[in-house]
Amino acid sequence: MSYRSLNDPTDTAHLEAMPGRSGGVQELTLPVIQGTLGPSVLDIRSLYPEKGYLTYDPGYTSTASCASKITFVDGEKGILLHRGYPIAELAEKSTFLEVAYLLMEGELPSAKEYEDFSGSITIHNMLHEQLRNFYSGFRRDAHPMAIMVGVVGALSAFYHDSLDIRDPQQRMIASHRLIAKMPTIASMAYKYAIGQPFVYPRNDLKYEENFLYMMFGIPTTSYQVNPVVAKALNKILILHADHEQNASTSTVRLAGSTGANPFACIAAGIACLWGPAHGGANEAVLNMLREIGHKDRIPEFIKKAKDKNDPFRLMGFGHRVYKNYDPRATVLRAACHEVLAELGRKDDPLLDLAQALEKIALEDPYFIEKKLYPNVDFYSGIIFQAIGIPPAMFTVLFAVARTVGWIAQWMEMIEDPSQRIGRPRQLYTGHPMRPYVSLKERTTA
Repeated sequence: MSYRSLNDPTDTAHLEAMPGRSGGVQELTLPVIQGTLGPSVLDIRSLYPEKGYLTYDPGYTSTASCASKITFVDGEKGILLHRGYPIAELAEKSTFLEVAYLLMEGELPSAKEYEDFSGSITIHNMLHEQLRNFYSGFRRDAHPMAIMVGVVGALSAFYHDSLDIRDPQQRMIASHRLIAKMPTIASMAYKYAIGQPFVYPRNDLKYEENFLYMMFGIPTTSYQVNPVVAKALNKILILHADHEQNASTSTVRLAGSTGANPFACIAAGIACLWGPAHGGANEAVLNMLREIGHKDRIPEFIKKAKDKNDPFRLMGFGHRVYKNYDPRATVLRAACHEVLAELGRKDDPLLDLAQALEKIALEDPYFIEKKLYPNVDFYSGIIFQAIGIPPAMFTVLFAVARTVGWIAQWMEMIEDPSQRIGRPRQLYTGHPMRPYVSLKERTTA
């Protein structure tokens, strides 16, 4: 087979003899592609056109849908890298906007590049004034994620000058607008729900400071941003900025592959993130801790978690990818202590319960064998509660942070000449072809 793949692979993989289209057997030889890190990949693009086979992979857990240079995750070793930089170093030493630049541009910015980038984000942080009226169309008890999906999708009706995805300048403007406006959109959703007036962003505040100011500030009183809280929020935003080809990121790429405008693609990502199996896990952790109630009841609930016939699940432990300690959880655990101590909640019963649960679970042979280690959701919900962010806003904050990763992935996909419109195939298990029977001739079972 004459074939040129991404990295001119010389290795090939030989599969067992399989039945061919015309009976008999045939041997399949596929090119092998090796990335910078991670497992080798079988290039199956020629499998159906030349051999007549499809692959079957529900959930795409063994499928590389794209080639990417942005984020690397090694779930077995508990490694998360953004453009090669360990997530713990970025969370401790960097800022969210610096990480945003890194994800989008490929390198950490120089001082001048950072100044220009952060300045561009700042000038785009306000919403078109007519969008204020858009909020009044929602019920007061509407879920903030419903509002986020609607408002972000509606941005395409207000910013016509950045919809042409073939124009690099328009792509850049749309990207900066989305990053800048997400905290404003999110805080306005919260203010609308509680009946308070919208608070406009301030250009003298940092990204995470502005979000806190717009969330908790009111026109009649001066609001001072707590630096410890702002520092913790900066870490949370960094830790959630991107996570490889997860469900919402894959949704953004799939929508983008059709040529949809960037605002529509990000709205699709928000809708996917809304699912409780994806973006709502930190709220589920809080609900679980409240259900347990006291440290004395932990053994009872661990026993329930082990029982396959019991619907109870230990939330905040284990991960679809990580089979080791989630590196983001390590960072958030320390940040959680700092926030609670700063806010005078050092002896917070939920944190005490969470720590006791973590200790017991990590020492229990069942959880060790299953590799059910604490993940990032285990602590983030406690931090959000401590600083006064209601549970309905937890996933909204996730969306604010993940917008950066979605944009970086979307831009990479647009600029990749090998990408085509997403069109997964299927294993059909329905009826074979059969004749139509008229209504009069049909019999009921």
